[in-house]
Order: sequence, then structure tokens, then C-alpha cells
Amino acid sequence: MERPKQIIECGDFALRRWCGQSDFDLAFKLVEESLDHLRPWMPWVAHHSEEKTRDFLAESDAKWDSGDAYNFAITRNGGLIGMCSVYRGAEPEGWYMGYWLHPAVTGQGIATRATTAMVAQVFALPDVAYLEIAHDLANTSSGAIPRRLGFTEVRREQVTPPAAPSDSGIDVIWRLERPTPPR
Repeated sequence: MERPKQIIECGDFALRRWCGQSDFDLAFKLVEESLDHLRPWMPWVAHHSEEKTRDFLAESDAKWDSGDAYNFAITRNGGLIGMCSVYRGAEPEGWYMGYWLHPAVTGQGIATRATTAMVAQVFALPDVAYLEIAHDLANTSSGAIPRRLGFTEVRREQVTPPAAPSDSGIDVIWRLERPTPPR
């Protein structure tokens, strides 16, 4: 089974596969420092705990091994600055992507460059027809990334009740089709 690279260099930062429970302290600290920044948009923040972080790291290993998801820490100068992941969708050839950054590093193009690197890795996998990114309509920062990278808005879905405190209750779904190889 083919998989993405475990370390993806992106110039001044890198994406690297989570290292299981050995990443616990760094992962937990990253989330703790980002809670206020994430709370408006990420429903899982309401249930954040040491146990949930350990579960995430264990699930990351299991899903990597099964080929169902590839979760990466975004690292710079030895520290963690965010997370990026891709995972199988409901359709066998469709994948979804998510990302977030520590508030100290937003606005620097890191999420866009990390997403660009992940798009290349996902489309290098066999049998991936498309990649989708979803965000709440009110989260314009997250929406700027797929727009900037050439994704096409394909639908909007009502989410009842809204999943996170600042959510509008409408998810915007963006899709990027696998590029057609040149003839």
C-alpha cells in the first residue's frame, strides 16, 4: 500500500507523521496554547483533555497503518505549530482534508503551503479522484485556502445545530479533482 511521505519539507517548516504517544507532551501543549483560537470553530475543543489527546495519537497510528487517514504535525525549529490531516471520505475515491495552526503563526502562509504539500501527497496515492475541504461559512480564513489553491465550491450543507460557538450552521464544501496527466 502506498502512503504519503512521513516527513514533508516545506522550506521553513515541515509536516511530519505523528510519533504516537511520544508526541503527547508536545501535542497537548500545542492544543492547550491554541484553545481560545480554536474554540470558535472546532467542536472537538469542548471535549479536549489529556485522554482525548492520547486517543488521537493512538488513532493516528492505527489509521496511518490501515491507510484510512494521514495525520501530520506541522513543525518549525523543533516545535509544533499546527496540525494537518487527510482522511478517506464516504466515497472510496474521495478524501477530506483539515488543518489548523497555533495562533502565533497564522497569517504567514503556512496553512496554504502545508495544504499545497498535502494535495501533492494525496494525488500521488493511487485511486484518489478528489480532495475536499469543508469549513463553516463564517470562517473566512479557512475558506481563503481552498479558494487560493484552485478548489471549486461544490455545495453548502446545513449543520443543525451549529457544531462550534461561532459557526453559522452552514458548511461550505470545496473540491479539487485529481489533475489529468498531460498527454
